[in-house]
Amino acid sequence: MHLQRTVKSEIGCRSVGLHSGRKVNLTIKPAEVDKGIVFVRKDLLKNNTIKAEFKNVCDTILATTLGVNGTRVSTVEHLLSAFSGMGVDNAVVELDSPEIPIMDGSALPFVDLLKSVGTTIQEKCKKLLVIEETISVTDGEGWAMFMPSPEFKISYKIDFEHPAISEQSYSMVFSDVAYEKDICAARTFGFIKDVEYLQARGLALGGSLDNAVVLDDEKIINKEGLRFSDEFVKHKILDAIGDLSLLGMPIIGHFVAYKSGHRLNNLLLQKLLANEESWKIVSHFDEELRVDEIINTPTFSVLDAVPA
Repeated sequence: MHLQRTVKSEIGCRSVGLHSGRKVNLTIKPAEVDKGIVFVRKDLLKNNTIKAEFKNVCDTILATTLGVNGTRVSTVEHLLSAFSGMGVDNAVVELDSPEIPIMDGSALPFVDLLKSVGTTIQEKCKKLLVIEETISVTDGEGWAMFMPSPEFKISYKIDFEHPAISEQSYSMVFSDVAYEKDICAARTFGFIKDVEYLQARGLALGGSLDNAVVLDDEKIINKEGLRFSDEFVKHKILDAIGDLSLLGMPIIGHFVAYKSGHRLNNLLLQKLLANEESWKIVSHFDEELRVDEIINTPTFSVLDAVPA
């Protein structure tokens, strides 16, 4: 469970982009150790590669967008969340559009893709970033922080002035089992008045009741209702797991957030890395650190490929 891993074989999918409304073909391929997650825009002939790193975040309005040398890939958080939730460290993601397909609005279809081919262990240890001092960011209304903890724990609270949402909170100790059971199926959500506003400005063109929970002024309008009674806060956790994975290594610490989002999640990573006294990087190959005595490493089972 301490070793890096990648997908066993190539796997692909096709769906629309949430904001562009365009069909997107996406292919996930195995990658070598220490490669990380790399996006490749196959529709471009040059400057078409973007590594999934927090320093490459160029926009956090409505979604997390990565950009390098004018090339962008947006709405990356659900796919990155699935990679993180299933313990995939290294993969190449090829796509023919500037946006990751939205699928059903959650990370579940990506988790199912990864499970359909399985993962393979690689012969190099994961590095882990251990939080040693509390560090926080705020925008006046919401806030997010890391606190020391012997394990990766997430506590999140939201508060919307809407009768179907109101206050919701959820806390979890991260593991692939908990992620798959309680988090990955939570869908993105929005308000119909905002959807109409965005679509009038050329955004959310691919949004529908098939890929989002949509609310009017009083209720949820999706006929099937919610997948969880607290699906809204769980989706925020799903997003946060994807955003925090842009650190490039698992985190050992307690992430606590109130009314946070993509912007604050990224600002927290920036502040964390700028304050080197607040963290340290460890590896299970470094025997002097006695890692198992100070932290509980997130566990990942080796996903077996589905028999043909």
